[in-house]
Formats: sequence, C-alpha cells, structure tokens
Amino acid sequence: MGDEESRKERTSGGVSVQLEELQTAVERQEDKEHLEELLWKTLTVFQGCPFYTVKNLEFVYEIRGNEMFVNRKDKSITRASISLAFEKALELQKTEGTVKGPKKLNCFGASYLYPVFEKLGIIWK
Repeated sequence: MGDEESRKERTSGGVSVQLEELQTAVERQEDKEHLEELLWKTLTVFQGCPFYTVKNLEFVYEIRGNEMFVNRKDKSITRASISLAFEKALELQKTEGTVKGPKKLNCFGASYLYPVFEKLGIIWK
C-alpha cells in the first residue's frame, strides 16, 4: 500500500472506528487476549504515521509479521514485548492513574511504545 493510500485509510471512518473500539475495550477492561488483538490491529492501521519520542524525535514504524520495526532503531520490537508493555501500561493506569514516562513500561522499545500508546489513548498524563 502506498503512502497516500495508507494516509487515506487512516483518516477514513474505519480508523476512527478501530481506535474507538480499542479505547472502549481498554475502558471496559475486557479480557487480555481480546485487548491484545485489538491493539495489534490498531498498531497495524497506524503504521507509517509520525510519532514523537519524549525527547521530540520523530519516528515511524512498520509492522512485519509479529514485529514492529522503528525507523530509528536497528532491532525490532517483538509482539511479546509490546504485549508486556501494554499490560504494564494498563496496570499503571489502573493503579496510579498515569504512566510517568517510558521507563515505567520497563521493556525493550519503551521509548517508542510510550508515545504510540499515548497517541492511541491507552495511557494519558
């Protein structure tokens, strides 16, 4: 899919529906497997979108198989690492009301996952 097609898909109603579905499932604290599947679908839809680290460095990512490839990083972030970070983010949001920075996710790739989770409405300040 070309960049223009990808942008159109993200701005279409389908993307907002996907994002809303994920946010609603997170709010309802639906079962772990369902949440992780929704997260992965949403991550796939948002690949190629610009995100910014806490230090304001722009990055984009691409999903290939069960891995996230960030353009600023040589190694990929595995789906398992993303799932662990997602669980930790949900736990911290529930117990502390916030996730105070990427280090709190305590996983490989946290500096990239944190802003993605924030933009997707999984965590908030």
